[in-house]
Amino acid sequence: MLRVGVIGLDTSHAPAFAKLLNDPDAPPELAHCKVVAAYPKGSPDIESSTKRVPEYTKIFQDLGIEIVDSIPALLEKVDCVLLETNDGRPHLEQVLPVLKAGKPCFIDKPIAGSLTDAVAIFEAAKKYKVPVFSASSLRFAEGAQKIRGGSLGDVYGCDAYSPASLEATHPDLFWYGIHGVETLFTVMGPGCESVTRAQTPGTELVTGVWTGGRIGTFRGLRQGSGYGGTAFGSKGIGQIGPYGGYKPLAVEFVKFFRTGTPPVDEQETLEIYAFMEAADESKRQGGVPVKLQTVLDKAKVEAGKRLKELGVE
Repeated sequence: MLRVGVIGLDTSHAPAFAKLLNDPDAPPELAHCKVVAAYPKGSPDIESSTKRVPEYTKIFQDLGIEIVDSIPALLEKVDCVLLETNDGRPHLEQVLPVLKAGKPCFIDKPIAGSLTDAVAIFEAAKKYKVPVFSASSLRFAEGAQKIRGGSLGDVYGCDAYSPASLEATHPDLFWYGIHGVETLFTVMGPGCESVTRAQTPGTELVTGVWTGGRIGTFRGLRQGSGYGGTAFGSKGIGQIGPYGGYKPLAVEFVKFFRTGTPPVDEQETLEIYAFMEAADESKRQGGVPVKLQTVLDKAKVEAGKRLKELGVE
């Protein structure tokens, strides 16, 4: 039995995952992996998150899951960790004790509140030799995975969309646009070189140019809703299809906990966050193209400083 700990009870993902894992009739791919303890504290200043903590804490208690008062107390009771705090800003400081304790960790979206902290998390994981990964549940939607696996042949382009509500404490696309951006990268794969962004009150439109001249776009919705997109491949054009729920992601992180092998490459995850950061930079510069490598190089320098400040060298 793998004992799972949860950090952060301020997102609907936390009770959804706990109910899947602690179901006495869980399927084999989720069996023998149970949430046994949780540390509830999440976002200190995002009202939409903090108000959820009492409700979700009670759900965990009703499931028989122990509530603890600190991350160190949690780590004494578990083999692996789901970092579920809805706010990406504290993730780096929350994950460091997890890494120091040698516990594999899935970090829910956004992996961090900045590209700098995202880089720092992976650097710390390498230093402590502990596997981590992060992903939106949209990555493992059936349609996206089939296209990634070659159902449309070589993918020449993709137009993906998702809701993209804004949160003042986070870069524009980190908070919710990440879902559609991760869908885009699941279909296109890594290799994006530059992005250009246009924004209106109701819409984001980010155009990425990949190696070989392939083009992918992300449309962020603040009027209407929905997840999906269109992929253009050598064998035809197809729809990515709808969101498939939380279970596919849960299957992947349970497999990760069992094997220690992340299902998403670190470099692809960092490229996703560089895409979103470069989109912000394009907006700041009036919509000009911004190279991902430029924002990544800057973040790597800043990440080293962040880790040094936190005593990780």
